[in-house]
Amino acid sequence: MTNNNIHPYKPAKNFEKKVAYFSMEFGIHQALKIYSGGLGFLAGSHMRSAHELKQNVIGIGMLWKYGYYDQSRNDDQTLRTDFTEKAYHFLEDTGIEVSVKLHDNPNVKVRAYLLKPEIFGSAPIYLLSTDVDGNDFLSRTITNHLYDSNEVTRVSQSIVLGIGGAKVVEALGGADIYHLNEGHGLPAFYYLKDKGVKRNQFAFTTHTPEKAGNEERDGRHLNRCGFFGKMLSDEELEKETVNGGMINYTVSALRMAKKANAVSKLHAVVSNEMWKDYDKTCEIIPITNAQNQNFWQDNQIKKAWEKRNTKAFKKRKGELKQQLFDEVLNQTKKIFDPNVLTFVWARRFAGYKRADLLLHDIERFKRLISNSKYPVQIIWAGKPYPFDYYAIDIFNHLVNYSKTAPNLAVLIGYEMDLSRKLKEGSDVWLNTPRITREASGTSGMTAAMNGSINVSINDGWIPEFQKDGKNCFVLPELDHTMPVWQQDKIDAENLYDILENKVIPMYYERPEEWQKMVFQGIDDVIPKFSSHRMAEQYYKELYK
Repeated sequence: MTNNNIHPYKPAKNFEKKVAYFSMEFGIHQALKIYSGGLGFLAGSHMRSAHELKQNVIGIGMLWKYGYYDQSRNDDQTLRTDFTEKAYHFLEDTGIEVSVKLHDNPNVKVRAYLLKPEIFGSAPIYLLSTDVDGNDFLSRTITNHLYDSNEVTRVSQSIVLGIGGAKVVEALGGADIYHLNEGHGLPAFYYLKDKGVKRNQFAFTTHTPEKAGNEERDGRHLNRCGFFGKMLSDEELEKETVNGGMINYTVSALRMAKKANAVSKLHAVVSNEMWKDYDKTCEIIPITNAQNQNFWQDNQIKKAWEKRNTKAFKKRKGELKQQLFDEVLNQTKKIFDPNVLTFVWARRFAGYKRADLLLHDIERFKRLISNSKYPVQIIWAGKPYPFDYYAIDIFNHLVNYSKTAPNLAVLIGYEMDLSRKLKEGSDVWLNTPRITREASGTSGMTAAMNGSINVSINDGWIPEFQKDGKNCFVLPELDHTMPVWQQDKIDAENLYDILENKVIPMYYERPEEWQKMVFQGIDDVIPKFSSHRMAEQYYKELYK
């Protein structure tokens, strides 16, 4: 990787080591729709900070022809998933073309396109596509959909990202460190190890305590697909498999990496416990996820916070609320009031994140939203996986319930622009996953940067941030081994209590106290949860 033609700068002294960072998704900009959620937002913030800190890093990702999906509505306002072809004229064809063996096809072409640093202010990112002249129809469709629901396609995507990506890095002159963001690009480690790359050059980030998030597939099938970069003998394959012939992507990555990181202190404890029964795995250290301040924090909010100027802060917050409410009006034809306390629940829609927790006790919820002394407004937004019908059902339930209520809204199009509007325009950021299931969760960080107060379960990054009642409000911790319905009941009751007795009265009756809490939240989130800290920590602790 010669720097002069890739990085617009000479790498800073502490960051000279060449790093290739593999990720299935990157959330860099609204216009580049190759991300689905938190993993992408995290990778995007990392690449922005790598650029701002002058780190010798490149990203290796995928150029998804249809992106994740476009979120729109059916005629009754429920969720519709649209797949629209994308063409990005700001990407540069590098002319680098490599080939990978997939299944019975020995020669699937993979082409690399470059997102130059000056386009969106990120480290250089190479995006791979199989939609290349000379590939057969099926091969051309591999890079169509992020997280394709077809298992064989998903395996092919991992091989393209991993082996295709590693070959592109070779064509660029190689790297000192190969860093996998999650296990999707695992074939890179197998291929590179075979090429003589040493274990101390492999780094790995594990992102999820969710069983489903840690891919596990049949070893013999993966071998036939070309997952290992060559055919393994039965003996060789047996050494790699666990749980009766399966390849667990996380376990394999932990066995091949020199060092791995979890994405919060709590997640490191959970991860080390999760994988302790597997031999030869590497140490998992905590490097808590973070987000890029320059990208996510509103500039006028920043100035008001730095000067502790309450008047300027409130004026700007009112403007930002109005911008968000223009979007609400456009989508739902409801007029929201900037003087009214506004809650937002917005993130990837997954069952365990419990978007509908507020509706658990419907009578109590109705009282909450119809209190004329203390009015509230609530906005939900988020993207379910397009084939997760349970999550889509929750989304549609909220749509149907909120239709007739003037102060409830469900928004579609939850991508980077809307995400930013929601964080800037909310007063309260709700975070309600079942405890122990959220590895990090970063949406609350960027909300806090913009003066939105977190009301959250004490999970993920929150234990490292929270001073309950001073910079956020935290629900009492439950025994996570209780039956799910029982957890939901108790958490919902605690959530109503906190909102009714603490949050809402403080906002309306003690505005000075509220403002103090807002500023305290920004103090405690920056710089500790800004991605500069994270990108520096990767070099100091993961790459050294």
